[in-house]
Amino acid sequence: MDFNIIDAHSHLWLRQNTEVNGLPIRTLTNGRSLFMGEERQMVPPFMIDGRNSAEVFLSNMDYAQVSAAVVTQEFIDGIQNEYLAKVAHKYPDRFFVCGMCEFRKPGYLQQAKELISSGFKAIKIPAHRLFLKEGRVMLNCDEMMEMFHYMEDKNIILSIDLADGNTQVQEMKEIIQECPQLKIAIGHFGMVTTPHWQEQIELARHTHVMIESGGITWLFNSEFYPFAGAVKAIKEAADLVGMDKLMWGSDYPRTITAITYKMSYDFILKTTEMTQEEKALFLGKNAERFYGFKNLISLPYIKNMSE
Repeated sequence: MDFNIIDAHSHLWLRQNTEVNGLPIRTLTNGRSLFMGEERQMVPPFMIDGRNSAEVFLSNMDYAQVSAAVVTQEFIDGIQNEYLAKVAHKYPDRFFVCGMCEFRKPGYLQQAKELISSGFKAIKIPAHRLFLKEGRVMLNCDEMMEMFHYMEDKNIILSIDLADGNTQVQEMKEIIQECPQLKIAIGHFGMVTTPHWQEQIELARHTHVMIESGGITWLFNSEFYPFAGAVKAIKEAADLVGMDKLMWGSDYPRTITAITYKMSYDFILKTTEMTQEEKALFLGKNAERFYGFKNLISLPYIKNMSE
């Protein structure tokens, strides 16, 4: 390949031990977790201790020739700021990490300021998790807006996953209007398999807003590899906002319980529906520009024993 591949949406943790909506999430054995009332295969079964570490991910990245990755966060994994700060310090050229606050109750503005002062260059909001029993946390509430202005002033990236369809699009429009210089990456490809997903994509018509495809393979899991529906959706999104606004993301490691890590982008390399330049933009060049990656390494292809 004559370009570097960058994963714009992945996750790391050493152990899951948290609650979402009052339901427990706990690491078990053989890659399984207790997940909100049921046992689920959270990571591949060979990860027998449930540790989803940077070193295991790097091994997958090297094998799949992925130069670097953006590590986001999700409430279902627990807040991983302490571990991710260590990862970023140890592997600065391979990982760009996002800090996360406890957005489900007031006080996150101060948490965000502390994360930024400690060196985090992005803040993650799993906004689809903000529909609580006690009420909805609005993205355009006073504390959120104060935080977004602070992030804009400090040139901090907002990484955000939105609820299905256009549920939170109007709130996002207000944020973008109030903070036009705030860099925003919208995840899960706009929840592409839900109605009105295009409205999330269209937010990227604004200068500093990007769309990343973390989770697109689980959203199209019912059709499976080579994910023709996902390719079609990527092409439709490019027609709406331009291919230079779209970034590949794997949602590692959850997606590799069904497919290999390489398969999470290989279907893009193999499709005839996209040009080589479009593939280069989507798989790496856009993320390299948006996140400011430097010193990217080019990884050799290592033949499999089956070849």
